[in-house]
Amino acid sequence: MVAKITSQFSVHHDWLKLKRILDVWEFFEKDIAGLPSANVNRNIEAALLLERDDKIYLNVLKIPSRMLLAPIGQSILGAENSIPTNRLPYNSRQRKPSLDSDSTLSGDTTDGPGADEYKFVETSHSQEVLLGLNELRKDGHFCDVTLLVEGDKFPAHRNVLASFSPYFKAMFTSKLAESRQSMVAVNGVEPAMMGLLLEYAYTSTVTITRSNVQSLLSAANLLQVLPVRDAACLYLERHMDSTNCVGIHCFAETHACTDLQLKARLFTLRNFWDVAHGEEFLGLSASKLVEFVSSDDLEVEREETVFQSVIRWYNNNPESRRPEFHKVLEYVRLPLLSPYFLHDCVEGQLVVRQSQEARVLIEEAKRFHLLPDRRMELQSPRTKPRKSAGTVQVIVAVGGEDDKVVLRSVECYDPVSRQWRTLACLPFAVSKHGLVASGKNTLYLAGGEFPDGSASRSMWRYDPILDVWQEMAPMLIPRSELGLAMLDGSVYAVGGWEGSYRLDCVERYDLDSNSWHFITPMKMAVTSPAVVAHDGMLYVTGGAVLEDGDGIELVQRYDPRSNTWTELAPMLIPRSGSAACVLDGHIYVVGGWHASTENTNKVERYDVQTNTWEFKAPMRERRYRPGVAVVDRHIFVLGGEEGWDRYHDTIECYSPDSDTWQLTGEMPTSRSWLSCVPLQVKKASTKEES
Repeated sequence: MVAKITSQFSVHHDWLKLKRILDVWEFFEKDIAGLPSANVNRNIEAALLLERDDKIYLNVLKIPSRMLLAPIGQSILGAENSIPTNRLPYNSRQRKPSLDSDSTLSGDTTDGPGADEYKFVETSHSQEVLLGLNELRKDGHFCDVTLLVEGDKFPAHRNVLASFSPYFKAMFTSKLAESRQSMVAVNGVEPAMMGLLLEYAYTSTVTITRSNVQSLLSAANLLQVLPVRDAACLYLERHMDSTNCVGIHCFAETHACTDLQLKARLFTLRNFWDVAHGEEFLGLSASKLVEFVSSDDLEVEREETVFQSVIRWYNNNPESRRPEFHKVLEYVRLPLLSPYFLHDCVEGQLVVRQSQEARVLIEEAKRFHLLPDRRMELQSPRTKPRKSAGTVQVIVAVGGEDDKVVLRSVECYDPVSRQWRTLACLPFAVSKHGLVASGKNTLYLAGGEFPDGSASRSMWRYDPILDVWQEMAPMLIPRSELGLAMLDGSVYAVGGWEGSYRLDCVERYDLDSNSWHFITPMKMAVTSPAVVAHDGMLYVTGGAVLEDGDGIELVQRYDPRSNTWTELAPMLIPRSGSAACVLDGHIYVVGGWHASTENTNKVERYDVQTNTWEFKAPMRERRYRPGVAVVDRHIFVLGGEEGWDRYHDTIECYSPDSDTWQLTGEMPTSRSWLSCVPLQVKKASTKEES
C-alpha cells in the first residue's frame, strides 16, 4: 500500500505531502486493508486534491465538511470503514486544538457533519522555508546579490537581506547604485561577523562568544539587526564584572546601547572600590572619570576612597594628566574628608601644591572645617554627602498651625524621593517659634506660642543621630513670632511678641556655655521678621510694627564685631510673616503679609555688595508665614496661608538658574507658622509616613 501512495505522490511531485500522509498512515492501514485498489487510489487522489482546500482538517488530511461520509472519528474512505476514536491522531473527545508538535488547529471541534471552518497553522513552516533558503544560498541557487566584505564574497538573496536588516532594505529599495548592482561592498564589518549575521538571517541562530561579542554587536548595530545586537548586549551584561564594566560602559556608549550603558554605569558606581583597582580604570579619560566621581550615586564608605582613586589614576600618566587634574579634583568632595586626611594626605600631594585651582579647592575644604557654624552659607556640590554615606539631606518641618490647631509634629521631606517621614515629636505643641540648624548638624528651637496663646521661653535641641529632643537653658524673656538665626557659633533670638508688646531686644545663646545674654537692641521693635545670617552679619528684614500686622520695608543689619545695628536699603514692598534664606551669596525674601487685606507671592533678592533689591519670579501661590529651606541650590517653600484660615499643604521649588518656580509636592497636612531647615538625617533613623 505504501508503494501505491508513493507512486501517486511521484505523479504530483509533492514529497512534503507524502511525508505527512506516511506519518499518519498507521491510523488508516487496517481500515484500507481489503479494499479494492481502485478505491484506495481514488481516496488518495481525493486527499491530494483537497490539500488545496482550507475548510476542515483531519490531522494533515483536509476534507471539506460537505464530503464527509461520517462524523469525525470515522474513516475518510467510507462510513463502513470507520476508525475507532482512540486511534485518531488527536483525541477529538477532549477538544484539543493541537494536532501535533508542529501544527495547531483552532475553532469548534464539535463532532458531526456541518462543523465550523477551521484554520490550520503549521508552526514549523517558516523554519523549513528558512532552511530551504539557506541550502539554496550555500549551493549558489537563485542568489541575486553578492556582498563583498574586505575581499570576501558572500552570495545571498536580496529579499532575505532586506527582510532581516533595515540597512539592506533601505539600500535595495532606494535609488542608490547598490540597488542595481550584483556586487555590493559592505564597509565597517568584519568578514567573520558578516558570515555570522548571514547565518542568523537564514537560520535565526547565532553563536555569541567572548571573542566575537564586541565585533558582532558592532556589526549588528551597523546593519540594524536589533535582535542580534540586543542578544550581544545581554551577553555582555551577564558577563559583567569589576574588571570589564568600565570598558563595557564606554563600548555601549559608543554604539548607543543605552540600556547596557546605564547598567554598566550603575555596576561601576556600586562597585567603585573594586573597579578603581582595575586596569581599565587607569585608562579612563578625565571627562569619563568626572562622570563617575561627580555622581551622588557613587557608593563609597568614605570620601577618602574617591580621592585615593583619583590620585592612582593621575599617577598612571602624570605628565599628560596634570593639566586636567584640577578638573577631576573639583568633583571630589574635599570638605567631607577628615581634616587629618586633608592635612596629611591631600595637601602633601605635589600635584595639589603645584595647581592654583587645586589650592582654591583645599581652602574651601579648610573653611568648611574651621567654621562649622557657617556651613549653611558654605554649601556647594562638594559639601553634599553622597547617597551611600548613610545619611540623606532632608527638610525638617517643625510645629506650626493647622486650621488654628497648634501642632507638635515633626516631619522631614526628602526633595529627591519626594517622600515624607516622621521624626520624634516635640515635647509640646507650639507655633510661631524659631528654628535653626548648627554646623554640627543639630537643630535648635526657641520660643513660640503655646495653644493657650502664651509666649514661650523654652530652648530645645534636636539630635538627629538619636532622634531625641533635649531641653536647654531658656531664653531671658518669652518670645513668639520671633526670628532665629545661627551666626558664628551662636544662636540669635530677634524681636517678637512678649505677650503684651513688641520686642526690640535681641538675645544671643552660647552653645558651649549653654547660656543667654542680651546684645544691643534693634533700631525698631518688630514681630514676625525674616532673619538670616550671612558672611558674619545678621540681617533682619521686614516685620510688623502695628496691631493690624501690616509689614514694613525696613532692613536692619547687625555686626557682632562692633555690636551695632545699621539700616540698609529697604525692600521693594513691605512684608511681615515672610521667610528668608541665603543662596549663592544673595538674600532671598519670599511671601508674607503685604497689606491689611493682601498676602503676597512676590520674591525679592538682595545683593549684599551693592545694597540693592530686585524682584525675581513670583511664587505660584500667595504664602503668609511659610517655611523655607535651601537644598542643593534650590529654594523650597512649604505651607503658609493664602488668606484668613486658608492653609497651604503644597511645596514650591525655585531654581535660580532658570528663575522659575515649580510645585514639587505636598505636606502630610496643611499648616502655617511652621519652621523649616535642611538637615542630614540617618536613613535608618527615620520611619516612613507617606
